Amino acid sequence: MNSTPANWRKSSRSHQVSNCVEVGKVDSGAAVRDTKNRAAGYITTDDDQWTAFLLAIKTGRYER
Repeated sequence: MNSTPANWRKSSRSHQVSNCVEVGKVDSGAAVRDTKNRAAGYITTDDDQWTAFLLAIKTGRYER
């Protein structure tokens, strides 16, 4: 997996929210970092992990 993320994106819905993350593309997966603390680094996932995470969000698995 490429360890250098490219094309970082932040959700357009988080423009006025202080708790947001950015997502960048890596070979066969995604990287995630804290927008407010980019120097802290990032985590990476492979495509299967990222797809499972997005499905969990879309189906409300992490709703309180």
